[in-house]
Amino acid sequence: MEQGPPGIDVTVPSVARIYDYLLGGKDNFAVDRAAAEKLVELTPNAREGVRSNRRFIRRAVTLMAEKGIRQFLDIGAGLPTQENVHEVALRAAPGSRVVYVDNDPIVLTHGRALLADNATTIVVDGDLRDPEGILGDPRINEHLDLSRPVGLLMVAVLHFIPDAGSVVATLRDRLAPGSAMAISHLSYGDLDEEKIREGRELYKSTSAAGVTPRTHAELLRFFDGFDLVEPGLVVTEDWRPEPDEPRLPRIPGVDGYAGVGLLR
Repeated sequence: MEQGPPGIDVTVPSVARIYDYLLGGKDNFAVDRAAAEKLVELTPNAREGVRSNRRFIRRAVTLMAEKGIRQFLDIGAGLPTQENVHEVALRAAPGSRVVYVDNDPIVLTHGRALLADNATTIVVDGDLRDPEGILGDPRINEHLDLSRPVGLLMVAVLHFIPDAGSVVATLRDRLAPGSAMAISHLSYGDLDEEKIREGRELYKSTSAAGVTPRTHAELLRFFDGFDLVEPGLVVTEDWRPEPDEPRLPRIPGVDGYAGVGLLR
C-alpha cells in the first residue's frame, strides 16, 4: 500500500491531485492516477481542459489587475503549479495581496511550504460549501479588506458544489462594487448518456463525492449583478486567447465555459 504524509488519505482519489496529475504534476498517488486515467478514457480532452483552465487563470488575473484590483481571493485553489494567481498578480501589480482557500490537506501543506516567506500571499483552509465561514475567517479579513474591490476566482470548482447558485450569491453579496469574479465550469459537451453516467460514478468515489456539470444558461445566472467582460461566457480556451497561443484541435469530451464579471 502506497504511503502518504500523515493525515493524507491515499485510498480516496482527490480532485486536486487528479487535476495535478493531468497537468503533469508529481503531487499525486496511485489512486489519483488511476482515477485520472479513467477520466481521460471517458473524456479524451480532460488534459486539454485542465490546461485551458490554467491559461484562463493567467488571463483573468491579468485583466483584474489592469482594472485596478489589488486583492485576490482564489477559492478551490488546488495544488501549486506554474503561473499561480499570486505569481500573475504580483507580476502585473506588485504589492497585490492574495488568499488561497482549499480544503485538501495536501494542498494546504504544499501551499504553505511554498509561500512561507511570501508576506503578500497566504493559504487558508476553507470549504466553498460554507461561504459564510470563508467570508468570516479572521485570517482572510486580516489579509484582505473586503470593503474594497476583490478579484474572486472559482476556477474548475463550482461543478463540485450541488447548490452552487446560493454559494455564488452569498459571495457576491459581500463583494465591494468594482470587484471582479472569474468562473470556469464543466458542461456535458458531446458525451453520450452512458459516459455521463460513468463520469458521475467516478466522481462519487473521489473527495468531491460527486460532480454537477451545468448548461451555458445555468452558468450565466451565476453572473447576475455583474457586467460580463467581452467575449462573455464562452468555451474556456476561447476566453481572450493570446495571439501566440497554439489553438488545440477539437477533441471529443466535456466542454468547459469561462467568464469574468465586473460588479456594478
